[in-house]
Amino acid sequence: MVAASACLIGYPCRYDGRTSPSEELVNRSAKEAVLPICPEQLGGLATPRAPCELHDGDGFDVLDGRARIMDRDGNDLTQAFLKGAFAALKLIKENNVQFCFLKDKSPS
Repeated sequence: MVAASACLIGYPCRYDGRTSPSEELVNRSAKEAVLPICPEQLGGLATPRAPCELHDGDGFDVLDGRARIMDRDGNDLTQAFLKGAFAALKLIKENNVQFCFLKDKSPS
C-alpha cells in the first residue's frame, strides 16, 4: 500500500482550501489504492486555515518540545499538528503502507 498527502492526489485540503496535485500521484491513484492523508485535518484543523510555520527548529525539535508550529496570527497550533502526525502514523501502520509521498515544505 502507498500513502500520499491528500492534497497531492487532488483533495482540496491545503491551508488555502486548494489542491497541490502531483500528476504522477493522481495517475497512480487512478490505477491503485493510495491512502490519502492530511495530518492537519486529522489533527482537527479546518480547511481553509491560516498558513503555519515552524519556529525555533525543525520537526524533530517539535517532537522534543523545543520548537513550535505557529499560524500567521501567532496562534500556537503545535498540539494539533502533533495530534495529526500521530493519527497519520497510526493510519500508515494500520494499512501496512510501504511508501509514503508527502508534501514538501509542509509544517506537518
